[in-house]
Amino acid sequence: MTDATLARIADALERMAPPPAPTPDWQAATAFVWHANPDHLAPVPRVNRVALDLLRGIDRSRDTLLANTAQFAAGLPANNALLWGARGMGKSSLVKAVHAACLTDAPDLKLVEVQREDLPSIGRLLTLLRAAPVRVILFCDDLSFSHDDQHYKSLKAVLDGGVEGRPDNVIFYATSNRRHLMPRDMIENERSSAINPSEAVEEKVSLSDRFGLWLGFHACTQDEYLAMIRGYCAAYGLVIADARLIAEAIEWQATRGSRSGRVAWQFFCDLAGRSGVAI
Repeated sequence: MTDATLARIADALERMAPPPAPTPDWQAATAFVWHANPDHLAPVPRVNRVALDLLRGIDRSRDTLLANTAQFAAGLPANNALLWGARGMGKSSLVKAVHAACLTDAPDLKLVEVQREDLPSIGRLLTLLRAAPVRVILFCDDLSFSHDDQHYKSLKAVLDGGVEGRPDNVIFYATSNRRHLMPRDMIENERSSAINPSEAVEEKVSLSDRFGLWLGFHACTQDEYLAMIRGYCAAYGLVIADARLIAEAIEWQATRGSRSGRVAWQFFCDLAGRSGVAI
């Protein structure tokens, strides 16, 4: 066997069994993104988030998640959290804002985002985090599963189960538009086509049961929508007559066909741009 052949075999083996992920510099940033193939944690120099006090209409969810995160940061018992409900109502923004709010008292609290398509590699990520000298909020945004998606099985051991279990220095937060992380028609199809319908559904629905906190987000009222915009105006020093703000904000929501925190922010961005205010 030639040296060239041996080199090709060695390269193939390296690809099949990649080296362990390098230990990240935890002081390089407050937030990181997990990338698989090759495994590594990339620091995020500037996190895209808004201040906690600018999130309106979600007071109960805000206070509950903030208290849970503060407990975890202090080394006390805390629950994994599933933030579910209406789109654009600040689910992912709340996770990032709560993390920022806790940094004052817990500067070593890190936020690590993992993409849904990288869930099969989460076991390797947990091995890396288990040895970390920091406490970590593991965050997956827009988590959901389709009919033939098996990624949820990788997640079960992270939440509750497996021999090793979740590391003591890791907590898992996820956002989803669905309470049970899968479409209702998929659940009905499982019931109608399975040999044992209840077992087929329980296997998938049990995933959401492993979250100790379920925080629901619902569509905002018009008053809450306007309060969000007024809050942004006050925070960024944009002065506008209230009557004009109300008229333009309502027209904006009508053209979008929806009313949410995301729509409020999009209107404010448009308003700030027309008013010459940098944000």
